[in-house]
Amino acid sequence: QVQLVESGGGLVQAGGSLRLSCTSSGRTFSTVGVGWFRQAPGKEREFVSAISWSGGSEYYADSVKGRFIISRDNAKNTVYLQMNSLKPEDTAVYYCAAAAGVYLYARNYHYWGQGTQVTVSS
Repeated sequence: QVQLVESGGGLVQAGGSLRLSCTSSGRTFSTVGVGWFRQAPGKEREFVSAISWSGGSEYYADSVKGRFIISRDNAKNTVYLQMNSLKPEDTAVYYCAAAAGVYLYARNYHYWGQGTQVTVSS
């Protein structure tokens, strides 16, 4: 069982930065892939970024490439999403998710956190 808790969301001005954390209490966290997804009001949940269990493979949506950086510290059971040059369109609830592999689609992830709100003001 993998339980996930996101933190680090908040209100930031456009151009600012935030770092989200996804922490797990599960002992198998270092063996799973982790993805970040986001959902804005009235929109479908969309892929943001993902990282393999070792951290050796990273994936990004085109909309965040060059601005967001995903990383993980398996010793701390934590995956990070550093978000730079934030835009108002980045406003959403951000979720982390875990799966046996690393995927770009939400349907492939079995474990989800409760989400953390990110609001970017213009």
